[in-house]
Amino acid sequence: MVQRERKKLDKTLKPHWVWAIAFGSAIGWGAFVLPTDWISQAGPIGVVIGILLGALLMMIIGVSYGFLIEKFPVTGGEFAYAYIGFGRHFAFMAGWFLTLGYICIVALNASALALLAKFLFPDFVRTGNLYMVAGYEVSIIQIAIASLALIIFALLNIRGASFSGQTQFVFSMILILGITLLAVGAVFTEGPSLSNITPAFTPEKSAIAAILTIVAIAPFAYVGFDNIPQTAEEFTFEPKKAFSLIIWSLLAAGLAYSAMILITASTMPWQTLLSQIEANQSVWGTGDAIEGYLGRAGVLIIGIAVSMGIFTGLNGFYISASRLTFAMGRARILPDVFRKLHPKYGTPYVGILFTLAVCLIAPWFGREALLWVVDMSSTGVAIAYFFCTATAYKFFRWSENQPSKGYADTVSPGRKLLSLIGMISSVGFLVLLLFPWSPAALGIESLIALLVWIAIGVVFYLTNSKRFNQIEEKEMNYLILEKEEIGK
Repeated sequence: MVQRERKKLDKTLKPHWVWAIAFGSAIGWGAFVLPTDWISQAGPIGVVIGILLGALLMMIIGVSYGFLIEKFPVTGGEFAYAYIGFGRHFAFMAGWFLTLGYICIVALNASALALLAKFLFPDFVRTGNLYMVAGYEVSIIQIAIASLALIIFALLNIRGASFSGQTQFVFSMILILGITLLAVGAVFTEGPSLSNITPAFTPEKSAIAAILTIVAIAPFAYVGFDNIPQTAEEFTFEPKKAFSLIIWSLLAAGLAYSAMILITASTMPWQTLLSQIEANQSVWGTGDAIEGYLGRAGVLIIGIAVSMGIFTGLNGFYISASRLTFAMGRARILPDVFRKLHPKYGTPYVGILFTLAVCLIAPWFGREALLWVVDMSSTGVAIAYFFCTATAYKFFRWSENQPSKGYADTVSPGRKLLSLIGMISSVGFLVLLLFPWSPAALGIESLIALLVWIAIGVVFYLTNSKRFNQIEEKEMNYLILEKEEIGK
């Protein structure tokens, strides 16, 4: 049998670059833009508990990722894992929904940059107001800022993974420094106090409902650690190190989120803070809170920090979205153009340009679109998490007496239990997001956007399904995993 062409990506990524890709993508802009939104939903302590529980659940899910990265160090991540565990049709489903999650977050970061500009330079950014979406003004300046950021980072990613990894590490270090300076300022200046974080939970909900509201968005809050498997083919180090990188990136992200929640809520009684933000129709509550105790110096610090968060998110998810679509193109489920590599830089540039084209739509919908897309992206990511943990569950064994299947030669009841918990958590995320009675149920706008994405996926699948389904199993194994037998 003559095997079809299988292009490969160069090995250029060092361990600390990969950690930065995961951490910077997970923390992103959300830690700086969303604290007041989250506090209004759950109260300060409700948010912190929910965020840290989410990190713990992601670490449990990370056990499955660590195992599968070590055994299958190929680009594609959950697309490849779903193929291993459930076959090619479910692989497309996992890959398409995860592509949704990645592309959404690229768009979110670009829109957040426009939001930052509106806070720092309100009069300039309001120039050329076009219309309003859900009460939020959309101006041509905002659209231009977000679009320019999308174009610049697309071009930077086309230049190569090594360049992207280096810049990601620098951005992440500046981001951590920014949070540290804000925390030090809160401790040593007058005004901020931990007494301001009471009541711990929002009075409108029970403590459990408040916490679950935040736990439900954990797939969105921490999406980024799963960028690590997308880059596995480009590691310059042993794949078994990936698990520790996952854990350290999640721990750092959880602490960064919690720090920004407590810093924001401590500036004044948090219910007063929210009332002032609503009365003043603030575009960025966290920025107002920081300015309240550090003045313009605080605005400068958080402005730089959130810029770094936006840059790491744009960079990291451009990397992952392009690698995922490249892997799906290499498997012939997406059009052949997606498996092309740049003739000079060797990057999957078509996936980068596809991501750019889709994301250029988002800035035209304003800030409310941010919240709609958050929920939609959480759904896509939770589906991908399920396939990863379910595949790992199939490959671990409770005992020697359990029959072995392929790589299922690992007798590890502990890790099998953790993969089972990861599966249940993934289903729980989907229940919280998709069931109408849930405190974190998707809004109608998010559901409509999700249905549109599903429809686009159906078109892609039907267009390429004949070719995809005709490829023999051994050849498909080779295209996705670079080996003809999964268990060898």
